[in-house]
Amino acid sequence: MAGPRPVVLSGPSGAGKSTLLKRLLKDYEGVFGFSVSHTTRKPRPGEVDGKDYHFVTLSEMESGIHNGQFIEHAVFSGNLYGTSRAAVQVVQSRNQICILDIDMQGVKNIKKTDLNPIYISIQPPSVDILEKRLRDRKTESEESLQKRLQVARQDIEISKEPGLFNEIIINDDLEEAYSDLKSVLREEIEKAQTSQDS
Repeated sequence: MAGPRPVVLSGPSGAGKSTLLKRLLKDYEGVFGFSVSHTTRKPRPGEVDGKDYHFVTLSEMESGIHNGQFIEHAVFSGNLYGTSRAAVQVVQSRNQICILDIDMQGVKNIKKTDLNPIYISIQPPSVDILEKRLRDRKTESEESLQKRLQVARQDIEISKEPGLFNEIIINDDLEEAYSDLKSVLREEIEKAQTSQDS
């Protein structure tokens, strides 16, 4: 695939991934793009097909997976979600760095493909700090919070596997984490900016 290398961002909910991404998109307007995922769930009010997700039937999705059209897929709450090769190519064709915000299962799936992205894990300084951040949001029931923490503990353990990630950024200080993220991506950002200018 031509164009700048895609970036796989992973990390537990509450690690600050979204905050860092928002800054990156604001500071480098037009340099990054998101691939639009496919899902078998029904659209929520206000969601647009092709913009928020590609909403497809279970049989369409299963057939796409079977035909090798997806670089990763996973089941959440009984629905299939996945990233298609075509969705990544659309972003790359605009000479943008394609960002894939993916869970650990997805990271392992992408490792089996020829995508060759930069793998970055954003992590909290500790599970205790993560718990405090999630509690401060006041958006979760206790049960849901405990589930998220359990997944976070597993993700943090898995991310220690040698060679799984190119870079692990501990988000203890937002400015520092952002600066680390930019330096990991500097080369691809320059590539994208150069190809867009020409």
